Amino acid sequence: MSFDRYGSDVLGGTPAPSHHRARPVSRPQTADRGLVVEEVQTGWVGAVVRVEKSGGMHVVVLEDRAGRTRTFPLGPGFWVDGEPVVLTPPVTSRAPAAPARTASGSRAVVGQRARVARGSRIWVEGKHDAELVEKVWGDDLRVEGVVVEPLHGVDDLAAALADFGPTPQRRVGVLVDHLVPGSKERRIADEALRRSPAGTVLVLGHPYVDVWQAVKPARIGLERWPVIERGTEWKRGILRELGWPAESAEDVGRAWQRILGTVRSYADLEPSLLGRVEELIDFVTAP
Repeated sequence: MSFDRYGSDVLGGTPAPSHHRARPVSRPQTADRGLVVEEVQTGWVGAVVRVEKSGGMHVVVLEDRAGRTRTFPLGPGFWVDGEPVVLTPPVTSRAPAAPARTASGSRAVVGQRARVARGSRIWVEGKHDAELVEKVWGDDLRVEGVVVEPLHGVDDLAAALADFGPTPQRRVGVLVDHLVPGSKERRIADEALRRSPAGTVLVLGHPYVDVWQAVKPARIGLERWPVIERGTEWKRGILRELGWPAESAEDVGRAWQRILGTVRSYADLEPSLLGRVEELIDFVTAP
C-alpha cells in the first residue's frame, strides 16, 4: 500500500503544475516534554526531554527508546505524526498548574510509593499487549498493586486458570484479542469461565485481530488500519502494507516499538480498549 504522508492537498487551494510537487507547510509545534518527534536529516526519533539555551540559542534534547539522548537546534527540520513542524519553546505560565494526570487520564498520586502487589492479576495475550497496558495504565496499576502478566496466547486459558486457582480474594481479569461472537477466542473464554468458581474470573476483549489496531491509525499517519488477507500473518502483512521491514521477528519488534512510541495517553487508543481495561482493573481491585 502507498500513501502520501502529507495528505492529498496540503496547500488547500490552487493545484500545482503537474511537474512540481507541492511542498508541505510546516506548522508550529510546542516542544512539550514527552512529545515524540523525528529529526529529518538524521532520522533520529525520540521524546522531548527538555528545551534549554546553549551557545546563545535554544536547543531541544531528544531521548530514544534505548535511553540515548541527542541535542538539536530548536526550530524547523522535524516531523510529528508524519507532518513537518517547527518546534517552538514550551509556553511558561504563572497560572496555578492543573492537577497532574496519568497517561490513563486519572489524577496522579504524588509521592505515594507503589503498593505491595495484590494476589489478583490481569492477564493479557502477549508482550505487546502488556507493554501497551503498562504505558497507559502503569502509574494506576502501581498505586493499586496490580500486576499485569502476558499469557503468550489464549489457547491454554482454562489450564492456566486451573494452575492459578482463582478465589474471591485472588481474582483474575483477562484481556483477549478478537473476542467477538462465534470466534475461537469466544469459545475458549466461555469454557474457561465455566470451569472457574463464579465471580473469580472476568474475561473481556476487544474486536481487533491484534492489539496494534487498538492504537488509533492516525498516530502512524493512516486513515484506517489496512485489511490483511486470510492466510497472511497479520503483523507482517501490516508492515508490508506500510512499507516497513517485515522479514524477521526483530523487524516486527522494532515496528511495535515505533508504534508504541506514538502513544502518549489514553487519547491515542480506541475507546473499545479503554473501557475493557478500566473494567478489568475495577474487577481485580474491588473489595
